[in-house]
Amino acid sequence: MSHTEIEITAELVRDLLRDQHPDLADHLLRFGARGWDSQMWRLGDDLAVRLPWATQTADALLRKEHAWLPALAPHLPLPVPVPQHLGEPSERFPRPWIVTTWVPGEPADRAPATRAEEAADALAVFLTAFHRPAPEGAPGGRGRGGPLADHAEGFAEQLASATGLGLIPDPDAVHAVWEDAVAAPEWAGPALWLHGDLHPANVLTADGTFCGVIDFGDLCAGDPACDLAAPWILLPDGAADRFHGAYQPAADAATLRRARGWAVLRALGGILIGDAGVHGRPGGKPTWGPPAHASLRRLIATAR
Repeated sequence: MSHTEIEITAELVRDLLRDQHPDLADHLLRFGARGWDSQMWRLGDDLAVRLPWATQTADALLRKEHAWLPALAPHLPLPVPVPQHLGEPSERFPRPWIVTTWVPGEPADRAPATRAEEAADALAVFLTAFHRPAPEGAPGGRGRGGPLADHAEGFAEQLASATGLGLIPDPDAVHAVWEDAVAAPEWAGPALWLHGDLHPANVLTADGTFCGVIDFGDLCAGDPACDLAAPWILLPDGAADRFHGAYQPAADAATLRRARGWAVLRALGGILIGDAGVHGRPGGKPTWGPPAHASLRRLIATAR
């Protein structure tokens, strides 16, 4: 991760708005959050400003959201951050930035869903609406939505790292879930729209259920199994079956097997990021550990 050389401050964000969107420059501005790729600043009650700060790929992710998400958002049953304005690179800030709608709620890594049936139904309805055939020219996604086998090396490295840290009680059981997923037939249907990054920090909750989905930087077209990892990652124990009963069209057995492999990948990543946060290592987020451990436990139990 290479942080931008320019410090992002409220004064900088205000100046950028004055330069390119002066009608918004006087709105109340306050810091929101730092993600992997971008920083977010609240703008008034209904908007947010996102600026790339950590990765070189962040610029393309913001432009992709601005290009595609406004047409998808009206058809989705949960609120999403709809791009309103694109800020272009300038002398003040040499990277693009974006103004979007603000989606209220608490990230699920901090406030997990507790109303199992309501959350399962909300997630199923959202993905049913979202997983539609993507048009020709839809973006690809940083390894998301393609063959699961392409991630074999990353899986092996993550499992070895987590096992070496004493974080995986039964690595053989984890490996068995992965091997079964990789052996499943590949997706033969049309490339469907995918969120591509449905982990707990990107799904919002209120009153125990899901109320919004954010961060569409990995929006892409491909195998829906990538997104269908979400029930094991996001839902309380025992709710995955309810999700699968509500999601339409019902996923076939091969897709569910591949989805468990994607869920294992996401769980291992969350466990490592969570452990780094607990021990103060760079890039760590302690809130990512508990949901990742819970999801891995559910996946192993399902396989058995």
